[in-house]
Amino acid sequence: MRKFATVLTLFFVFLGTSTFSNYIEAQSSESAQKKQTKYKKARALSSATAKKMGKIGEALDRVDEDGKASPDLETVIEILTELRNMAPELKSYDRSVMWNYWAYLYLEEEKYELALDAYRKVIAEPEVTLGLRNAALLVSGQLNVSLGNTDLGISQLLEYISQVEKVTAQAYYFLSNAYYTQDEWRKSINSIEKAIKLAEDEGYKPKENWYIILAGCLGNLKAEIGEKESLLRRLEVYEILVNLYPKKTYFLQLGGIYSQLDREKDYMITLKAAHAKDFLDKEGEYKALAQLLLINKNPYWAANVLESGRIKKVTIVDKETKEEKVLPVVPDNAKNLKLLADAWRMAQEFDRAIPILEKSAELSKDGESYVLLGNLLVSVDRTKEAIEALKQGIKKGGLKKKSQAYLSLGQAYFEIEQFDEAKKTFRIAARDDDKVIKKQANSWLKYTENEEYRVKNLALRRDFIQNNS
Repeated sequence: MRKFATVLTLFFVFLGTSTFSNYIEAQSSESAQKKQTKYKKARALSSATAKKMGKIGEALDRVDEDGKASPDLETVIEILTELRNMAPELKSYDRSVMWNYWAYLYLEEEKYELALDAYRKVIAEPEVTLGLRNAALLVSGQLNVSLGNTDLGISQLLEYISQVEKVTAQAYYFLSNAYYTQDEWRKSINSIEKAIKLAEDEGYKPKENWYIILAGCLGNLKAEIGEKESLLRRLEVYEILVNLYPKKTYFLQLGGIYSQLDREKDYMITLKAAHAKDFLDKEGEYKALAQLLLINKNPYWAANVLESGRIKKVTIVDKETKEEKVLPVVPDNAKNLKLLADAWRMAQEFDRAIPILEKSAELSKDGESYVLLGNLLVSVDRTKEAIEALKQGIKKGGLKKKSQAYLSLGQAYFEIEQFDEAKKTFRIAARDDDKVIKKQANSWLKYTENEEYRVKNLALRRDFIQNNS
């Protein structure tokens, strides 16, 4: 509520306390009525009241030695109390001005019910000027909505809108917010769209909260207008928000909508833009982006995203000890390291993938990463290291396809012509119930036997030639 009071205070500060009486007497041409009413645009205070109002203005405008505002509220209250005591003797217009000042003071003191009562008295005065009455309707309408008197608040805001010649975007925002609190989604949308259009027409950027209200209404209407229509219309809103008010939450909301609409590439681009702005600060966000990049055949960027997550630090509070810890967003656990190694491997950056996969294999509870490491080492002609990795993977266990690991191990032995070990390993692989692996293992076994025979014959021929030479 203090925030609301501050907003209202700024409204009066904008008018300027020293010229407040002139404002009341002259009124702005923008507050001219659309149709004839009994309220006049301007009236004059009686001379005695005008003098007192002048003193109130001086008291409110007082500054200290440093030039900072230091209003003399004691004097203001003293003069207003004197006027209130003689209220029956004052002219109707004088009373309206006096009650308006009381409303201002009550708002400053957060005495909202008293402020509303003062505004009611302003509005009820038969000789109140149109501008002053409209200002009271606008502020009391907002205040009633914020206090839960929503029907009355809406009524006052609608009356205000019907009376002024030029409705501001802000007024429609207040009305939209009131309808929102009553779950009147369509009415709220109608009002907030008017606010946005008026702001654009007036040459300034619509407020951030206006778009949030619009998105909220469209989300609440999905049962009525259909989920896809709701998503498409909210998509437009969040596309505006990420451009006008770039914040992490809007990028994630936009990305989430793209995902629900099966627009994965747009989802990826949105998350990538959020990453570029350094908005991402959760492990899941980095991994989601990396996986999207992998799906869209961008492994190099996926690896770089994960590497940046390993570098970026966040402060985490331990729930039990309440101790603060500074940790990387993407920790070096077995799964994360395997994902990173896969990205580097798919990007053909084998020198980067191998040490990452070695670390993942050490941390993993099963031998899968060791098997992957072994296969990768074979591809870069580091066969002896590959054999050790494959053997460690089989020993560690927990493999989804153990026979496939034996098949890879046999192939590695074959590469360095350790045919006995290769045949033994292929025979183990051939015991698998999987017909495909069994067939491959038997084919490799036969091929190994033939190659062993060929190599032995070559060796015998070489020996024979050497001996006879």
